[in-house]
Amino acid sequence: MDKRDYILFSDTFDVKDVDKDGKKFDRVSRIDGRSQTHDMSLVLDINSELYPVDAGDKFKLTLASSLSLGENKGFAKGDANWRSYVNNDERSLADDYDYVMFGRVYRYDDESGSKVSAFISYGGLLMCLEGDVRHLQNFVVGDSVYLLMKSI
Repeated sequence: MDKRDYILFSDTFDVKDVDKDGKKFDRVSRIDGRSQTHDMSLVLDINSELYPVDAGDKFKLTLASSLSLGENKGFAKGDANWRSYVNNDERSLADDYDYVMFGRVYRYDDESGSKVSAFISYGGLLMCLEGDVRHLQNFVVGDSVYLLMKSI
C-alpha cells in the first residue's frame, strides 16, 4: 500500500488569527486558518508550548488514518497504545512533520449541502475543518485520525 492510501486530507494553511476570543488555557492556543488550495477553513486547538504559532504563519496540515509508510496498516480500532506499532527502526509519516496528534472524528455535519464540517477531538484539543464535501468525504464518525503539522 502507498502512503497516499492513508492520507485523508492535506493542504497548506495560512494562520489568520490566534486566540481571537482570548486565551482559555496556559499551554493551549486556538488557531483560525484558511487553506491555500482547497478553500477550507480550520479552527484548531494546539499545544502552544510544543508548537507555537502566530498570525501570518504558514503550515502544512495532513490528516491521515495511519502513520505507516509500509505494508502495516498501523493503528487498529480499539488499540489503546498507538505508539506500539511504530518500530523505532522503521520510518513513519510522523518523521516528516513537526507536530503530531492522534484523535477521533466525533461529529460530521453535512446539513448545508456542498459545505460540510468534520469535527475531531485530540484528547480534548478540538478541530473543525470546514469546506467542500469532496475534500472531507473520507471522514467517518468514530474513525481514528492522525493530525500532522509542519511549518513552512
